Amino acid sequence: MQKQEWNRCRARRGLLTCAAASLLAFGAGCGGERTEQAQEQPGAEGGAVWKPTGQEGSVTGKINFQGQPPKYRAILMDADSVCAAQHSGPVYPDSVVVNNNGTLRNVFVYVKSGLEGKSFEVPSDSVELDQEGCIYKPHVLGIQARQQLKVVTSDNTTHNIHPIPKVNREWNVSQPPGADPIMQTFSRPETSIPVKCNQHPWMRAYIHVMGHPFYAVSGDDGSFKIEGLPAGEYELEAVHEEYGATTQKVTVAANQPSAADFGFNAKQAYGPSSLKMMPALALSCCAHGSD
Repeated sequence: MQKQEWNRCRARRGLLTCAAASLLAFGAGCGGERTEQAQEQPGAEGGAVWKPTGQEGSVTGKINFQGQPPKYRAILMDADSVCAAQHSGPVYPDSVVVNNNGTLRNVFVYVKSGLEGKSFEVPSDSVELDQEGCIYKPHVLGIQARQQLKVVTSDNTTHNIHPIPKVNREWNVSQPPGADPIMQTFSRPETSIPVKCNQHPWMRAYIHVMGHPFYAVSGDDGSFKIEGLPAGEYELEAVHEEYGATTQKVTVAANQPSAADFGFNAKQAYGPSSLKMMPALALSCCAHGSD
């Protein structure tokens, strides 16, 4: 308030009332400045929550592999007799798994751009990561930001689940046999979060956190399918833990399937994912366990 306004206010309403009014006026001015700054942040406007219309298309494809895959030594599980007893034969790392048809397993494929201005509800169901035979299953999984990750154990030995993200909160939780599931969330989109077990150094998985539901993982025939995409132009990215990322563009028509095959070569250098994703928002549904 100006000095003259302050004196008039004090004469009519009293000291405490005028002091409160002065603080409110000051806060409104500062609040307006902060709001303006927030609007300047990329993607702050969010956009309308996307809802299916029944006119969506899909993208199917496969991940081809050329060259000789690396030969891994069998995992030594002798340090934990419980782990070793669960396998009748040698167990090899899942880092590079080439299927019988010459395709590559465990490649994460997602929509990298083309969904700008849309936001997506967080699924109410959880995504499960199991520990079976002292191996993480699945080896690669996708999850939406703020969706519940449910970590369970099928083993009669203690595990220690330890994701190591770069932009999300790191956590490290022990899980003894018969323990309740561990429930956690990741707040921000991030690809290729490695998950290790501090008890068993050979255990490794990868979690990909998305701001939307349009992603898939190549299976034992090297194929993938992303369903429910609205018609439009998209950039897809395929990410592999050893060979990095590669992208391509695809057009999706209403109620029509589209095709997009990717290829990796045994001799190619690692090409990291940039994850320059669109400003799609994940609407919060679950608060506990998040960043």
